[in-house]
Amino acid sequence: MKFRDYNPATDKKAIHRIWREIGWLEEEKKEEEALDMFLAGSRPVVTEMDGTPESLVATLDGSLRYLNEDLAFTGIAGVATGRIARKRGLAKRLVAHSLARDAAAGALVAGLGMFEQGYYDQLGFGTGGYEHWCSFDPAQLVVKQGRKSPVGLTSRTPQRIEKEDWMQVHAARLVRHRGHGACNLHAPQSTQADMFRDTNGFGLGYYDGPNGELTHHFWCTTDDVAHGPYQISWMTYQNREQFRELIALLKSLGDQVRSVRICEPQGIQMQDLLDQPFKMCQVSKKSKYASRITASAYWQVRICDLAGCLAKTYLNGDEVRFNLALSDPITRFLPVDAPWPGISGDYVVVLGPRSSVKRGRDDSLPVLTASVGAFTRMWLGVRPATGLAITDELSGPQNLLQQIDQILRLPEPKLDWDF
Repeated sequence: MKFRDYNPATDKKAIHRIWREIGWLEEEKKEEEALDMFLAGSRPVVTEMDGTPESLVATLDGSLRYLNEDLAFTGIAGVATGRIARKRGLAKRLVAHSLARDAAAGALVAGLGMFEQGYYDQLGFGTGGYEHWCSFDPAQLVVKQGRKSPVGLTSRTPQRIEKEDWMQVHAARLVRHRGHGACNLHAPQSTQADMFRDTNGFGLGYYDGPNGELTHHFWCTTDDVAHGPYQISWMTYQNREQFRELIALLKSLGDQVRSVRICEPQGIQMQDLLDQPFKMCQVSKKSKYASRITASAYWQVRICDLAGCLAKTYLNGDEVRFNLALSDPITRFLPVDAPWPGISGDYVVVLGPRSSVKRGRDDSLPVLTASVGAFTRMWLGVRPATGLAITDELSGPQNLLQQIDQILRLPEPKLDWDF
């Protein structure tokens, strides 16, 4: 099986056909243009059957926030295989090839959005945390000013954000408030493509930067412009005052719009901002405009460079030292001459104020046995070691698991950028 870089001059038609076959592309020309924008900002690789591309994987450069540190990140997007090439292992090997290339180039962590639980586990990925999607009548919002004084703030008149403003929007996304686990994708075309493909997409926001830069805004899509539901694709802000102003702006839409759906921002419990959330859930049940909160864990991550990640892991508490027997299933999908072989092996790990790792084994230390996916989930704070020892490929002495739980007390990770 041979892989090569995507060539838009010769491969575009075949890739458009694959996207239609898997239901990601309608007949509208603008969706083809959005796909081409996305591919122009990524690193696409294809594999052929009978001289025609039948599988494609595109990756995007970015960064992942780990507490206060930024780690080099690669986002795997656009994994697509045509109908005639299914069940041949093309996608898995193409993802492995792309990941090996990016890891060899310096990516410390990789992430992706999964279509189903289990598939990308075969390549060492572990499931991320739950994302809470909140649907509500924007008139329900209670805008709070200060800790204990709920008042009906009114937003300033916002400015319209058009699809042509994608460069300013992308710049605002990159400098938004980011919490633990949040990723940035560097290529502006990733934002351009997302905005361009939305038929009724629009944005509202404020240009409060020192040089008139866009500081806080949201981008929204809907199939029913009059009444919604409106889907907030993303919301960016740099501080709490800007967040409150955007919430007040959403509330101002409540005279006409009956439902807004938003992914709960990190550190925010949207239920705190809703008036009578249980009552509204009951009275709107089964309605097009139903108020509800749902949860789904749909993204996955994996460590690509263990030493690189632990070198930027600064934790509070006493050091925890242990042997790590790490397995990486991606190895069986890589050729012997791959530029990166995965990260299976025996390590001595230190977790603490200055974490570290080295190859080898110390017979005086306890042993943690883990797959790279399970270890990544533990390290990122998706779930504690004691929980993963029940549900995932991770095991060790109970005392060690409890010590790791104590040192890895982390905020819940949120990618905060779908791709």
